[in-house]
Amino acid sequence: MTTTSTTASTSTPTPTSTATAPEAGSASALTTVRAELLNCFQTSLSVLADHHHGPDTHLALGAALRFRPAVSGASRGLPTVGPPVDDVLGEAGRLGLVESGRWQDVPAGRLCELAERHGPLYVIADGYDMPWLPYHRQRHIDHGWLVEPGANGRAAVVDAYHNHTPWGLARPGRWEYGWDELPSASLVVSLTPLAEAPRVLPSAEHDPYEPFVAAYAEHPDRQAALDQLTMETWFLARSRRLHAAFLAQRSGSPAPPEVSEHLGQLDRLAEQTFLTQRRVQRGRPEPKRLFDDVAAVLKADRQVFGGAGDDPLRESVAEVVASVLGADPATVLAGTELSELPGFDSFKVVDIVDSLELRLGIEFDPEDLLPENLHQIDALCLLITTSSQPRAVPR
Repeated sequence: MTTTSTTASTSTPTPTSTATAPEAGSASALTTVRAELLNCFQTSLSVLADHHHGPDTHLALGAALRFRPAVSGASRGLPTVGPPVDDVLGEAGRLGLVESGRWQDVPAGRLCELAERHGPLYVIADGYDMPWLPYHRQRHIDHGWLVEPGANGRAAVVDAYHNHTPWGLARPGRWEYGWDELPSASLVVSLTPLAEAPRVLPSAEHDPYEPFVAAYAEHPDRQAALDQLTMETWFLARSRRLHAAFLAQRSGSPAPPEVSEHLGQLDRLAEQTFLTQRRVQRGRPEPKRLFDDVAAVLKADRQVFGGAGDDPLRESVAEVVASVLGADPATVLAGTELSELPGFDSFKVVDIVDSLELRLGIEFDPEDLLPENLHQIDALCLLITTSSQPRAVPR
C-alpha cells in the first residue's frame, strides 16, 4: 500500500455523486462484510465473496496468519507486513473467486466499457483522487474499490473500507458518479465466482521478529520510521483480529481468553504507536519503551497463534516433500510456497499426498484436498493433524 500525504491548498470541484441504497448490485454484501477487520485491498474482494457465496465467506482471508516482513519502495526502505495487492488477489481462490481478466493503467473512460462487458470490476487507484474517501486531495495511497454500471449510464462505486483518518471517517457505502469523474486506475481486475467457496484450513507463519524491531528502532529518520510503524501496527492488529474471527467461525466458539487478551494488546500497541508518532511530529521526545513493547507483542503473537518452528511433524513432512521433488529437506523447510520449488507440479502433488498417507498411516479427507491446502508445509501439517484417526491405507 503506497502512501504519501499532502495538504490541499486549493479548492476542487465537488463531484456530482449520489449515495444509493446498499441493496443495489454487489453492494448488497456491504451489510455482511466485517470491514473493521480488513485492509483496503481486502474489502472489495470481501464484498464480491459475500455477494456470490453468502455472509462471512470473506473471513477466509484470515485463514493464513503471517509475519513475513519485506522491504518495498512503498515502505520507505523499511520492512513491512502490509501485503502487496498481488498477494491479496492471490487469495481470491479462498473466497471462491477466480481472476478472469486483468488490465493495467486504465483511464477512467475505459472503465465504463470494461464494466459493461465484464460486470463488477476490482480497481486499484490513488485515494487522493477518490471523492468518496477522506484521503481525497489529502493523501496519496493505493486503494481498492469496486465499480459496476449504475443507473442512467452512471458508475456505481462500492467501497467497504472502514477506518478513522486525520481527515475524517471512511465508511462503507455505495455512490454513483459520472464515469469521467472516476480516477484513472493503475490496475483493474475482473473476478468470476466459482460454483462454491472452498473449505480453507488455518495456517500461521512467523519469521523472526528481532530484525523488524531493530530496523525501526535504529532508523535515522525517526519521523519516517514512526509514520511507517503506525501503519504496521494497524496492519498487525487488523490481520490478527481477522484471523481470530476466522478461527471462531470455523470452531463455532468464541476466541479463548489468551487470544482476546493478545488482540487487546495489539490494539493498545497500535494506539501507543500512533500517539508517539503524533507527539514526535510536534517535537516531543520519543519514549524509549515503545520498541520493547513492539518486541513483546510480536513474541506473544507467535506464542498465541503458533507457527513454523522446531516441529518433528513439520520435519517429517519436509522429508517426504523433499524425497518426492529430489530436493534438500532444509530447502523445503526454509521456503513458504512449495510451488516455488523446482519440479513441483500437479503430478508431484499427487505423489506427495500418497507418500504422506503411506508414511504416516493416515487418510486425508477428500474434501480437504484442495490446492490451497497442499502448497505449503504448514498447510499440509494442519491437514495431517485434522485428518481421520490413523487407519489402514491401501498400499
